[in-house]
Amino acid sequence: MFSAIRSVHFVGICGTAMASTAAALKEKGYIVTGSDQSVYPPMSTFLAGRQIEVMNGYAERNLAHKPDLVVIGNAISRGNPEAEFCLDHKLRFCSLPDLLREFFIRGKRAIVVAGTHGKTTTTSLLTWVFEHNGLNPSYLIGGIPNNLNQGARFTDSSWFIIEGDEYDTAFFDKRSKFIHYLPEVAIINNVEFDHADIFADLAAVQKTFSHFIRLVPRNGLLLGNGDDPNLAPLLSVNFCPVKRFGLGEGNAVRATNVRLGPTASEFEIPSAKFHLNLAGEFNVRNALAVVAAAKHCGLSNKQIQSAFDTFKGIRRRMEVRGIAGGVTVIDDFGHHPTAIRETLRALRLKYARDKIWAIFEPRSNTTRRKIFQTELAEAFADADGVVVSQVARLELLAPEERLNPEQLLADLKILGKDAAYLPDVDAIVAHAAAHVQPGDIVVVFSNGGFGDIHAKLLARFGRR
Repeated sequence: MFSAIRSVHFVGICGTAMASTAAALKEKGYIVTGSDQSVYPPMSTFLAGRQIEVMNGYAERNLAHKPDLVVIGNAISRGNPEAEFCLDHKLRFCSLPDLLREFFIRGKRAIVVAGTHGKTTTTSLLTWVFEHNGLNPSYLIGGIPNNLNQGARFTDSSWFIIEGDEYDTAFFDKRSKFIHYLPEVAIINNVEFDHADIFADLAAVQKTFSHFIRLVPRNGLLLGNGDDPNLAPLLSVNFCPVKRFGLGEGNAVRATNVRLGPTASEFEIPSAKFHLNLAGEFNVRNALAVVAAAKHCGLSNKQIQSAFDTFKGIRRRMEVRGIAGGVTVIDDFGHHPTAIRETLRALRLKYARDKIWAIFEPRSNTTRRKIFQTELAEAFADADGVVVSQVARLELLAPEERLNPEQLLADLKILGKDAAYLPDVDAIVAHAAAHVQPGDIVVVFSNGGFGDIHAKLLARFGRR
């Protein structure tokens, strides 16, 4: 299918991974076009700079030139005019993971980082270990590492490091994306229930991870968190080598003498001590997975620590967006109760004596629902005050399915939290201006843009 391809059209080209892949194909000499319903900077500028034509809006005429291959993004559904045109005219089409596998991963040594939490941090840190030590890896990351300033790059290196998402691939392929990535080394940080729009329960999530595990070859390596009870039953396989990593006894790669500081962490393995400029026990686990993978791939403890010393973190992961009026505003991508809880624990280490306010947007397909009704309240244990915005796309859920904000507020108040449920960004900013004091910390949890709330908070605090 892929041997006769010369022209490629991307439906939904302005996604970070889609745009980066389109640019890489253009560099390889392919004729590349694309379309999206929201064409604006920075991706529009990125694509224009690479002389890729982008059509604004979806329409059948965008495919009038009959490209050899159409790549359909996973946000595209039946009813999209370009998807319908592909089906009507039997054009060749594929998903982005399909394309990545055939054009960029096949023949390479792929390291795939999977798990409910920590994928982006672990993939970024591992990529930096390889890059810092001159291995020039290809990579695709669902975030922007500060050391690399871009989420994807395609090189001639034999290494390809990729974040393996368990979310589904496309409207025509409901398997998880990571099924396509040909893992030589597979890292699984943890397994929890998430993505309630596509998985019925934890067992369904475990099943897709078991399918991923089946793809690890006998000359590869499966690295799994040996402390995670949801992952443990999936690691008892004999068709590929398995190493467990973690803090508990029985792990082949075990962190001991863990020290958690306000801005950094330390841990030891039998052959070395590692220092990491990231806070929180969850980042120790992420780093331990990186150590295990890097050592398997031939890097020394010294090379790994040298990269750790220079790692600058990732945008939207406990990222300080600014300080105004004495208030520190932090942006975090956390949207699952476990991620929120662990981030707040790390922030409590860093800001031990300060009042921490958490502003949360229930935006993901899981947190909009009542699935984590009880767990969400408990996740804010280390916050002093909590503000919850109106549940996103509320009208698309039946009342009995929705997160119940009144119950969430009641539970938070039982836990002694100053809590409020407010309809929109303007109301939240006004509330924060009235209650947040100089010296306080505000952390915003959202997996979306959240109406540019960070800039609006900083502007308002700065005017006081």
